Amino acid sequence: MEIALLLVAIAAAVLTVTAVSERFEIPAPLTLVVVGVAASYVPGVPEIRLEPEVVLLGLLPPLLYSAAVNTSLVDFNANRRPILLLSVGLVAFTTFGVAAVIRLVIPEIEWPLALAIGAVVAPPDAVAATAIGRRIGLPRRIVTILEGESLFNDASALVALRAAVTAIGATVTVWEVGTDFLLAAGGGFAIGALTFVVVGFLRKKVTDPLLDTAISLVIPFAAYILAEEIHASGVVAVVVAGLALGHVAPVLQTAQSRIAERMNWRTIAYVLENTVFLLIGLQADWLLGEVGESEFGGATIAAACAAALGAVVVLRLLWVFAGQAFLLRRGPDPVTGEPPSWRYSFLVGWAGMRGVVTLAAAFTVPEETAHREVLLVVAFTVVAGTLLGQGMTLPWVARRLRVPSPDPHDDALARATLLQQAAKAGIHRLDELAAQSEDPHNVRALIVQRIEQRNFAAWERLGTTEGEESPSDLYSRWRGDMIEAERRRVLEIRSTGAVPSEIVSEVLAMLDVEESMLDAADAARADLRTTSRMQRNDGCEHLASTPLLDPPAELACAACLAEGTRWVALRMCLTCGEVGCCDSSPSRHATAHFRATQHPVMRSVEPGEDWRWCFVHHQTG
Repeated sequence: MEIALLLVAIAAAVLTVTAVSERFEIPAPLTLVVVGVAASYVPGVPEIRLEPEVVLLGLLPPLLYSAAVNTSLVDFNANRRPILLLSVGLVAFTTFGVAAVIRLVIPEIEWPLALAIGAVVAPPDAVAATAIGRRIGLPRRIVTILEGESLFNDASALVALRAAVTAIGATVTVWEVGTDFLLAAGGGFAIGALTFVVVGFLRKKVTDPLLDTAISLVIPFAAYILAEEIHASGVVAVVVAGLALGHVAPVLQTAQSRIAERMNWRTIAYVLENTVFLLIGLQADWLLGEVGESEFGGATIAAACAAALGAVVVLRLLWVFAGQAFLLRRGPDPVTGEPPSWRYSFLVGWAGMRGVVTLAAAFTVPEETAHREVLLVVAFTVVAGTLLGQGMTLPWVARRLRVPSPDPHDDALARATLLQQAAKAGIHRLDELAAQSEDPHNVRALIVQRIEQRNFAAWERLGTTEGEESPSDLYSRWRGDMIEAERRRVLEIRSTGAVPSEIVSEVLAMLDVEESMLDAADAARADLRTTSRMQRNDGCEHLASTPLLDPPAELACAACLAEGTRWVALRMCLTCGEVGCCDSSPSRHATAHFRATQHPVMRSVEPGEDWRWCFVHHQTG
């Protein structure tokens, strides 16, 4: 009962602190660490000691899998060089660098233990990188590099730690360490690939979303345990399985299974991530208490902690800037068209927060090891120091360096373009199907109409004038009120008991799905209204050769005025300068103008917008 009460109290504290942090727009991980440290000194709060088995087997596999299955394999592969340099090279560099610093401050500590301390504090944490990096809106490529690094660097650090612990009282050669690393990484990759093949085969046979989701809950633990049983890297096995399964999920799983799995893992990751940071803080009291029993003085240990914390920060920055030519591509970036900036390198170097894996790794060192208390307090200091120091200053650093966050306008433009391309392929397939059978009910026209409405809503996000309600805004407002009325009526009918409860639940779920889609669209439009920046990325010969003409002083769709209709947004032909209404308008005069003249490129003439559209290649620029 006491354990159950403790777990409930921890969960309640995590949810409360997280809610308050979000209310005041403070990163929840940092607040939870501070609350945990303060709570550890409160009388009556039980002493909580993190056991390495709990972290490495209970927390690490699901957290790694959740991050991996939501990481783009395409983006990961595009950034594999910087990820490997950070997850392997930087771990080794930090391990030896911190060991040298510890030996300099406390010469009595032997090299094996110093290397163990270096290996423990070497790997940044996947949870910290994701929780803080996405929260403050770091550029996507930086987040991809940080996530990819933190997914694999645990394996490198744990292998280095195992070698260092083995060397205490024995001799370990560089060849043995290298062989151990290759076997661990290779074995982990093989187990991860095997897990992917087995689960892929099962998912081809399974169509029940609940069963499919239950299988996903077993995957990280099965891959981790199987890999560790053959002395391979469980971390690598879980990450490989997660990356591969996430990449092929649109092919292997049904739509319901993907939605169910996504929501389950989002909930699991949310709870575990925040719980981890509270548990880190709760270690403060007993860890610092054990230091008082050390044969080294408090000042010496404090100096070692400060030196290790400074070393992990400085060594990371040195490694990143020294390897900038490799970490960031030479020449212009294929997305931005600009050369890599030192600002991005500094941001990657500064975002090296440590987390729970560092503490768990420290606890794996045998208790009989001499001066183990120094290793534990150094590990805690580095974790707390990087989370609070670098984590709290990371938003300020990003603002001072003027590193741009992902722009909702660019995202909306890419979304609309992608939907346009998808619709083109879908309609082509629809024409093939319609040619093979009769269509007495004119279903083809209904399908095309719905696809066009979806695409128009995407384009409206780019073309709505500030202060003016677009058709999508009006639809969302009216449909939202309708859903509320429908739900009230369904609940009234439910209270009578005239309809089976299963049917009522099914209808309510249908309304919930539609309402959630409206809420997501409203949130996206709200983000767009807070930004005004647009980028051009010419992608076809027409966009490249067509100049961006200035719009006329007076903007109007002459055809709409002649017809007496109202337009939603205006576009201008960049060949003849004619202004017409967009495809969200009733008459779609801009598209009609292209069909009549074959002038390929038009531009938006809405305030603050300069994006263009090629009718021929269906590309934006």
